[in-house]
Formats: sequence, structure tokens, C-alpha cells
Amino acid sequence: DGVALHGVCSLRPAPLQPSAAFLGGPGEGSPCTPSLGWAGEGPGAGGKNRHVCHAAARLEMGSLWEEFNRLGTEMIVTKAGRRMFPTFQVKLSGLDPLADYVLLMDFIPLDDKRYRWGRDSGGRGPDQGVLSPSLPCRYAFHSSSWLAAGRAEPAAPGRVHFHPDSPAKGAQWMRQIVSFDKLKLTNNLLDDNGHIILNSMHRYQPRFHVVFVDPRRDSERFAHQNFKSFSFPETQFMAVTAYQNHRITQLKIASNPFAKGFRDGDPEP
Repeated sequence: DGVALHGVCSLRPAPLQPSAAFLGGPGEGSPCTPSLGWAGEGPGAGGKNRHVCHAAARLEMGSLWEEFNRLGTEMIVTKAGRRMFPTFQVKLSGLDPLADYVLLMDFIPLDDKRYRWGRDSGGRGPDQGVLSPSLPCRYAFHSSSWLAAGRAEPAAPGRVHFHPDSPAKGAQWMRQIVSFDKLKLTNNLLDDNGHIILNSMHRYQPRFHVVFVDPRRDSERFAHQNFKSFSFPETQFMAVTAYQNHRITQLKIASNPFAKGFRDGDPEP
């Protein structure tokens, strides 16, 4: 976290006049306790700058994400880069309307394993194709499942994806749904397009970060206070070069507005 966000938190635009609701006395807003509500970062959120500690993010298309998650979401990675579907979108609240913020995402491995899609030796029936709470690393669909196939490959180069509208005022971010529809996933370790690099057949958790652009000259001292992070468990996924679970393929075709051609009878994407 510190490596990826420290430099971002110390960005300094021209000094801004914070709104009265966020004035906390000397020092550009003292730390405060985050309010309860949408999916905040939890125990580590205390001691955050007043400009971020009340920030809240609601995941859009939550029911669709849940539907994919029940099957075991898969996201395609390609050498050229592939956009995510569902698209990661959030609705923000609790920002200072007059302050500047940078929004970004990164992706962290969920475990230290790589996986393969294979026959399920447990003899599960065709109606048991759901994620089992007692087997967090195993998905069973018909007679196939995600099975651990060894230790994870060396981590791909860590990257973050900045929302292209960054930095922008809190009022702008809160006015409309924030969509990361330009973000692309790749398995090309030599990618020079700024795409997020992931290892195929590994599981990942997307993370979303709200970073206050601190105008203080010594803002680096407060970098750890100037951001708030959000993780939505229903957005976890397996990175793949081709869909392994046919139910995921069917759901993507049925729910993706850009897949009309496939719904009309063309081959699978």
C-alpha cells in the first residue's frame, strides 16, 4: 500500500479552501473516526485525514457481481489487454466538495496458489455448482472445478490504474457514477501501455483507493492519513486466457450489452 500510494498522497496542487463542513482547525483537517455505512476499509481506517475518513463507496451493479461471484467470476487477460466485465463502478459520498482527489485501483493476489480447471474427483452432482464456504479455493460446476495446481508464479509487476479524470474536485466525483471502463487486464509482463499485469490462473481482489491531494508542503509526512481504501469481496475473480466455466461464458453473453452478436448465435467470445 505504502509503495503504491505514498507518492500519490503527496501530490500538491494550488492551495484550496476547504468547505466549512471539513474544516478541522489547524493542519488541513485533523484525523477523525470514519462513519459507519458502506464498505469502508474497517479497522485500519481510524486516524485518517478529515477529507477522506468519511468517504464512502457503494459498488454499482452489485446484484450482477453477486451473480458472477456465485459461479466463480473469471476475467480474460490478453497480451493486448482486455476490459473487465462487469465493469468496476462505484458511487461516492462523503468527500469534501471543494477538495481535490485522485481515484485509482490496484489488484492483489488472494492467495499463494495457481489453479487449473479439471475434473472434480469428489463426485459432485450437476446442481452443486456454487462456491463452497468450506472450500474457499475450490469451485465445483457439474463434474469440473477449480483445483489448486501448485504455488503461485512470481508476482507480476505491481501497477495501479489512475482514473483518467484524476485529479478532480470531490463535488465532481460525487455527482455521477465513477466508472473504470478504460482499465484493461493483460498477461504481458513486458506491457508498455500501462495495463494491469496479472498471472493467468491466479485469483485476485480488486481494490479501490480515494486519495486526498494534500496542498501542504510537508504532505509526505501525512501520506498514510490521506487515502482510504475499499475492497468488495464479490468482485474477486480468476484471471484466465479463455473462459473455463461455460456458465460464466453464458452469463457474460447474456448480461454484456456489447455481446449482442454472440446472443444472436455467433460462436462464444
